[in-house]
Amino acid sequence: MNAITKEVITVTNQTYINSESICQMLLKLSALNLDVPITVVLDNARYQKCRVVTVLAEALNIELLYLPSYSPHLNLIERLWRFVRKQCLYSKYYDNFDDFKVAIETCIDQANTTHKDALKTLLSLNFQSFKKVQISTV
Repeated sequence: MNAITKEVITVTNQTYINSESICQMLLKLSALNLDVPITVVLDNARYQKCRVVTVLAEALNIELLYLPSYSPHLNLIERLWRFVRKQCLYSKYYDNFDDFKVAIETCIDQANTTHKDALKTLLSLNFQSFKKVQISTV
């Protein structure tokens, strides 16, 4: 049985996320030259589903998997962001934007080292499922 390696790959953007940012991420993933199939899980934003992104992903042999709408609990990046906020932002004041950015970047950079154990369970693919749930129409 092959072990699956999970690593946090970062692409920094200081303005807003768009199709160009997604393409940069795909190129960065492709440059890792992994010997396993790559699947990127996305949350249905328009810039993630546009033609430039889908064409590049196909050319790089990267599968794009879109989560169902309104399902942030399935999105692992939402869990990572919650962890980062807890580590860097809760009850903390930064004198300037550069210090704020460094704190976030440092936390993310330590995801595979210092925070590895804390993130192991948080970023798992284990989800609670509900079977035989009775839905009330009241």
